[in-house]
Amino acid sequence: MEFAERVHAVEPAAPFVISNLVSELEEQEDADIVDLSVGQPDVETPQHVIDATKDALDAGHTTYTPSNGLLSLRESIAGYLQDRFDLDYGPENIIATPGGKHALYETLQAIVDPGDEVIVIDPVWSSYEPMVKLAGGEAVHVGTAPYDFQLEPALDDLEAAVSDDTALIMLNSPNNPSGMVFSEAAFEGVRDIAVEYDLPVLSDEIYAELLYGDKEQRSLATYDGMMERTITINGFSKTFSMTGYRLGFMAAPTDHTTQAGKVHSHSVSCASNFVQRAGIEALENTDIDAFTGDMMETFEARRDLLVDLLEERDINVMVPEGAFYVMFEIDSDDDMEYCKDAVREAGVGLVPGQAFNTPGYVRASLVETESRIQEGIDRLEDAGFL
Repeated sequence: MEFAERVHAVEPAAPFVISNLVSELEEQEDADIVDLSVGQPDVETPQHVIDATKDALDAGHTTYTPSNGLLSLRESIAGYLQDRFDLDYGPENIIATPGGKHALYETLQAIVDPGDEVIVIDPVWSSYEPMVKLAGGEAVHVGTAPYDFQLEPALDDLEAAVSDDTALIMLNSPNNPSGMVFSEAAFEGVRDIAVEYDLPVLSDEIYAELLYGDKEQRSLATYDGMMERTITINGFSKTFSMTGYRLGFMAAPTDHTTQAGKVHSHSVSCASNFVQRAGIEALENTDIDAFTGDMMETFEARRDLLVDLLEERDINVMVPEGAFYVMFEIDSDDDMEYCKDAVREAGVGLVPGQAFNTPGYVRASLVETESRIQEGIDRLEDAGFL
């Protein structure tokens, strides 16, 4: 068979390359892997959400829904965004998608024409550039590694990256993979650039509820001039530990939801009916502060342990401010091979920095217990990886 050039232009998602290798070794060789590669909380979905899922199935909610999502779900999402982030959206501004990932994909398909440029901030989540390429566009990278993964010092680089072909800026804070939270000055700088050059901005805020300590972050759409040009992406996977439910959403001006809704209706039809009803339950009846507070207390202890272990070994590491990842430098010319070898020889799963266009680093997820994180670092050191 002959395949489309756009498919040849992308590679399988690197995190899944490592997680697939982990699964293969665990299943075929019964290996014990300290898996720090996976991007999902090791926290049970709230029981009341699980019960609501069962109730929805028992009630026969296994049919199609309106393409953009149940009105009751979109109303709940709008209420959540108003209550938690001071965002004034109505249900007409919401599309419920099978995971936040598809909200990203639909946005790029709706905005990007062949030959368009999309500005992304490195380290960038591994699916951003492939999604841009699948839409026919080209990713233009703005690096933050020289600035300790912060965007504010890179604002001049961001503005310099704007061209007549720029169609969109993609922003992700709290950031996957670095865990950094961009400053208010950084968001203001993005706002100034977007307004001056009349550009839309996709703001991926999937980790917005997962902040350490007193750290805060305003939603980009709340800044002057940004409501009409921001596509806010969020979902249920991280905040409610519902990764397998595959339920996300976009919130945007109606001209965008109208056009992205076409892509949505012709690709996935709708998010699953019973899953949407579980989403309503999550939004309406979860004590979010308590649930995420407990989660982040656990992740903070793990973060502090991992950072201390790395710093004790004179490894360069930035202290994350949100999400549940830690990036650190490694001494290797090929971080993908480093990570594959680390799984095979040390029994530790990590994601290579090249997956995030930041070679020379790896990402560790804080999804193992403190004792397992300690064991993972000991294994890496004993096997000569640290």
